[in-house]
Amino acid sequence: MGSELITVLLAMTPINELRGTIPLAMTAFQFSPFKSFFLAVLGNMIPIFLLLWFWQNLSESLIKRSKLIKKFFFWLFKRTRKRFYKKHAFYGNLGLILLVAIPLPLTGAWTGTIAAFLFGIPYIRSLGLIFIGVLIAGLIVTLATIGITSII
Repeated sequence: MGSELITVLLAMTPINELRGTIPLAMTAFQFSPFKSFFLAVLGNMIPIFLLLWFWQNLSESLIKRSKLIKKFFFWLFKRTRKRFYKKHAFYGNLGLILLVAIPLPLTGAWTGTIAAFLFGIPYIRSLGLIFIGVLIAGLIVTLATIGITSII
């Protein structure tokens, strides 16, 4: 399997995403910062198209099949939106971008799809906001990796 394909596939994984992929691509595979960034962003975004669609369709399918699950989802949506409404209203779209852009554990594009789903952000808007967040995260990780590797 080629290094480029490995880079894309690693960036598709939920824990690793591009935060672990860019440093690996630049150090182990000796890719340029631009190539590492591009492949990691590409790989990170591939599952996002499906995940945004999946969460919505899964919940709709489950709601149709069970009254208990329907109650659970209504409770979940109500609770989530109530607890985070003020933050969501204050930060708006920027909140989703920041959730994805901050390269910390439990943040990233996969988490962003769940947040977008819970807040009912439309598919196309979610996709765009998550993409902006991924670009910012990729830039942060690339610059950090360049800085670390230049020190070493």
